[in-house]
Amino acid sequence: MFRSVSLLIAGSIATDHLMTFGGRFADSLVVDQLDKLSVSFLVEDLEIRRGGVAPNICFGLARLGLQPVLVGAAGEDFADYRSWLERHGVDCSHVHISETRHTARFVCTTDTTMAQFASFYPGAMAEARLIELGPIVRQVGDPDYVLIGADDPEGMLRHTEECRQRGFRFIADPSQQLAFGEGELIGQLIDGAAILFSNEYESAMIEQKTGWSADEVLDRVGVQVTTLGKDGVRVLRAGEEPIELPAARDVTAVEPTGVGDAFRAGFLAATEWGVGLERSAQVGCVLAAYVVETVGTQEYSFTAEQFRARVEHSYGAEAAADVAPHLATIR
Repeated sequence: MFRSVSLLIAGSIATDHLMTFGGRFADSLVVDQLDKLSVSFLVEDLEIRRGGVAPNICFGLARLGLQPVLVGAAGEDFADYRSWLERHGVDCSHVHISETRHTARFVCTTDTTMAQFASFYPGAMAEARLIELGPIVRQVGDPDYVLIGADDPEGMLRHTEECRQRGFRFIADPSQQLAFGEGELIGQLIDGAAILFSNEYESAMIEQKTGWSADEVLDRVGVQVTTLGKDGVRVLRAGEEPIELPAARDVTAVEPTGVGDAFRAGFLAATEWGVGLERSAQVGCVLAAYVVETVGTQEYSFTAEQFRARVEHSYGAEAAADVAPHLATIR
């Protein structure tokens, strides 16, 4: 059983097509002929991985028993991905389907030296700016939160402004778009957010590009959550003592892609449970551990007891007791 709550998760929807070449690209390149480059490589395998920040977060929320609403733009080739997400409890009925573009796609070939040829096709992601939240809310009810993750910048701005106009609590999670956005855009995406998510580098970039001090950033948001990689997480709220927590214990890191999205899913799920900021951060860290130990952003699984035990192992019996009643909806 999934817990029916209104969480709108807006962001990119994409797939990764990852190939491996058994030789070295350098052996096929003629340095003084690069202006006439035309080569092909016979690859040994192809992995198609589901991705995009919004589906990754939605998947994590659904694994913890919630039923989030995915908000984003995809192409007609989204059908198989939709089926996967819906089987795992994600509401995909409000995804905008482009009539002319494919779902965003990252295509990458890696050789034995870890050199890569890669391309990113944004495709349907550009149509996220066409999505209006109002009609979605009329069907699913007023949202507890609208998370606005990395996506088409115009779409992110439209969603943020609509949240302000309609009084929806929104979560700012600009992540990858911070590198490309100017200070004015970043400020518009962050100002007034109930929660601001970033990693440590992104937090510094926000300050640099907006010209705001760390205190000024904190004054403009309700809660600032900064992930610190293997060092855990820091949670700040104006006028209160910082919450600093270590990462989950005994993690065997395999692949880091999607770890930040999983943390956000765990944090937001526990926020919905009403267990407080410290517990929310702990749940986020434990869910992130499952992802970093798995190849692929949506390939992990666990039982309620396994998750509870891992919370206890990392953060103690009291933490496990606080979250245990909320794990009953995990399938």
